[in-house]
Amino acid sequence: MAIEENEFINNRLEKLSAIKEMGLDAYPPQTPDRLPIETLRAAGETENIMATSGRVMAKRKHGKTVFCDITDPTGRIQLFINKKNLSEESWDLLGNLDLGDIIWVSGNQFVTRTGELSVRVSLLLLLAKAVRPMPVVKTDADGEVHDAVSDPDFVYRHRCIDLMLNEESKNRFIARSKIISAMRNYLDTDDFLEVETPVLQQIYGGAAADPFVSFYNSMDEDCYLRIATELYLKRLVTGGMHRVYEIGKDFRNEGVDRTHSPEFTQLELYEAWTDYNGMMKRFEDIVQVAAKAANVGPVVKFGEFDIDLTPPFQRIPFVPTLHEKSGEDLFDWDTEKLTALAAKLGLGDEIKDRPTLLDKLFDHYVTPSLIQPSFVVDYPVELSPLAKQKTDDPRITERFEAFIAGLELANSFSEQNDPVYQRQVLETQALLSKIRKGVVDQEFLYALEVGMPPTGGLGIGVDRLVMVLTDARSIRDTILFPHLRQGQ
Repeated sequence: MAIEENEFINNRLEKLSAIKEMGLDAYPPQTPDRLPIETLRAAGETENIMATSGRVMAKRKHGKTVFCDITDPTGRIQLFINKKNLSEESWDLLGNLDLGDIIWVSGNQFVTRTGELSVRVSLLLLLAKAVRPMPVVKTDADGEVHDAVSDPDFVYRHRCIDLMLNEESKNRFIARSKIISAMRNYLDTDDFLEVETPVLQQIYGGAAADPFVSFYNSMDEDCYLRIATELYLKRLVTGGMHRVYEIGKDFRNEGVDRTHSPEFTQLELYEAWTDYNGMMKRFEDIVQVAAKAANVGPVVKFGEFDIDLTPPFQRIPFVPTLHEKSGEDLFDWDTEKLTALAAKLGLGDEIKDRPTLLDKLFDHYVTPSLIQPSFVVDYPVELSPLAKQKTDDPRITERFEAFIAGLELANSFSEQNDPVYQRQVLETQALLSKIRKGVVDQEFLYALEVGMPPTGGLGIGVDRLVMVLTDARSIRDTILFPHLRQGQ
């Protein structure tokens, strides 16, 4: 399939042909030695010949002198290109350059009369010809230049342009990488082992969600993209890896909105000899190191809110808080009555199972008020089948969810390690599932029967944590390549 034709692309293709007719390679395989632009800027005015390379972001011609701005990941610098300083071939090449082309230059440096540090170019090479123009840079009525490309669909599809022109977006993704590195470093230095567990699973588990279904040709059987790493990681705890974690993609074949993506990044960690109280401290620690890596805090701006990340975070009990906010003791209501209330509130009239109803009602009445970092603790057992029950009240489990700015960022349990009880719960879940059809993860239950020590588990939504720490309006703004509909 040929490159689409329009006058701008055709003009650049003609220039590409002209460059080739000059006997020059428009896409040479090697780059001559170069220095980062920040190194040139640090050197300042100098007679020493220095070389760098970058993308042409501006070009202004004044007779036999051309001014260009080039950028690389470390900065931007102006080029002063005069015909008398170049060979005839290089000057002809310059005439065929466009914005977006990637070039290599060398020369000494001086400061112009306007005070701009510039490279006096004596040698110019083309490294890559851009045959597609970048979006037109906008200039407002006051003459202010605005590089940002604001159409969300465009920047999600063409992240290369977004990163080139939108400094805020580029900085957000740099921060994301630093956040993940900081979380790894925190866990690695505290004797956690990073492991890898299967992405394709024969029996998906660890959460209640719809999976993506695939087919394993050589095994002649269905398989599923994982919805969580939980059951595999707890098998490792049983085997003696008492501090394990995994950072990776999970997949849930459900809705897409501002805070949900079917493909998302999750940190899951499991630690023997502790419980959900220990996991609260872990979460607070991880938020601190992540904020430091993103160069923010202790107070961060998220939309209209100032979020104070200083620990300890407040603890809010699930049942009493829902009672207080709703004005009703909803846990005494039967499923039919809860369904009617959910429909009245516009939460959907198709929800028929009690745990989902209670969860939706909590999100309606309570979650929007959880702006400052909060642990919602002690969930009802019907909402937490994989958590241990409290010794003084078996109707309540040792579970928390962490919220910041109304976003659920983490989920944690004192992990259930009673194999008989856990088998009963999983078998009931499997019978209710249209996909599992009564099948349970026997290998996981085998591990519990061998004996898993008391364990705390914690799952953190990395994308949402990045949202909070970088003031992102949508989860798609934290994912380099979010899934989009084709052909739009």
